[in-house]
Amino acid sequence: MYHAKFMKKTLFIYIFREIPPPFLIGMGTFTFVLLMGRFLKLAEMVVEKGVPLGDVLWMVIYLLPNFWLFTIPMALLLAILLAFGRLSGDSEVTAMKSCGISLYGMLPPPLLFAALSCAACLWVACYGVPWGNSAFKELLVRVAQSSSGLVIKEKVFNDAFPGLVVYTETFEPQGQQMTGVVIHDERDPRQPTTIFAKSGALLSDQRSRSIEFHLNDGSIHRNADGTGYRMIDFKEYDLRVSMASQGETASKGEAEMTIGELLHPPPKTPAKALISRQIELHSRLALPFACLVFMLIGMPLGIQNRRSGKASGFSLSIGVLLSYYVVLSVTKGLGERGFISPAAGCWAPNLLFLLFGLYLFKKAASEQPLPLSSLYPRLAAALKARVSTGRQG
Repeated sequence: MYHAKFMKKTLFIYIFREIPPPFLIGMGTFTFVLLMGRFLKLAEMVVEKGVPLGDVLWMVIYLLPNFWLFTIPMALLLAILLAFGRLSGDSEVTAMKSCGISLYGMLPPPLLFAALSCAACLWVACYGVPWGNSAFKELLVRVAQSSSGLVIKEKVFNDAFPGLVVYTETFEPQGQQMTGVVIHDERDPRQPTTIFAKSGALLSDQRSRSIEFHLNDGSIHRNADGTGYRMIDFKEYDLRVSMASQGETASKGEAEMTIGELLHPPPKTPAKALISRQIELHSRLALPFACLVFMLIGMPLGIQNRRSGKASGFSLSIGVLLSYYVVLSVTKGLGERGFISPAAGCWAPNLLFLLFGLYLFKKAASEQPLPLSSLYPRLAAALKARVSTGRQG
């Protein structure tokens, strides 16, 4: 009996060690792919706007928790597929079954790794995401305060300042001088204002965490509720914009809120804002538990994908992930529109894919062929046949 327990423990450790290497590769690959979507904007901040490289690197660090919330489940699915695909391809799964170890007997190691991944992803969702988003926003405020002119581009409508859209014909970065200035101010929705000025300068006040537009020779056009249209000409006019409000709790978006803030909204919160908070809350909680669902799907697909190699495993993981996030997008949209509850909109994909995973697992445990296991070879054969036909033609 002791020998059997020792052998089972050794086997579990052996299976467990197969999962971390492809998991880390998947984390790096998927995180890099998601980061590429922000890379051009970040590179533009360094090259064109002169933002220090150190600040941009901190922005990347602050963005990572947002990415990890998605890449941890994605990397887990890829790791399970590749690990069990390798074990199956080398006939090690067959050897385990011949020793009386069923698919259920192989379940503890990937289940443990999936539980650890779920816990890590849950920590990221509860603490990492609000910290990263808040810190990212604060850093943007500091960059805007210390070098406000860096966000101004000539002949472009700039919306980097809160509540303002700024246009300028010419801009001199060294002296912060502008000509042909147009500023549309919507900080008060009941009284939108448009300001035209021949020239102006941009000033920054570090202590009060604000910036100031010092404008010359222009006019203010205002359309206030109840008072109608008004126009005022001026020789000099100072427009002060506070940047501090972006970092305050009152102006937090759902992405910067902690789980406690999402659970306990302030009184008199509008119904639409309540739905947005609930969607954000349940999204953060549902995504980590996708790790367990993906593990259940990845095991049978990996075992029956023995002949197609890593390329097939990667393709299968992309296919499953795309299907999951398409369903999630649809159900979240239904939740946002009120057709279903926010909780159902975020948790429905987990339930649907859990049932699908249980079906695949049961089929694989009884050694029945899976419908998806031969999909990649069929597609590859069809593509190869089409290429050959095209060459002959």
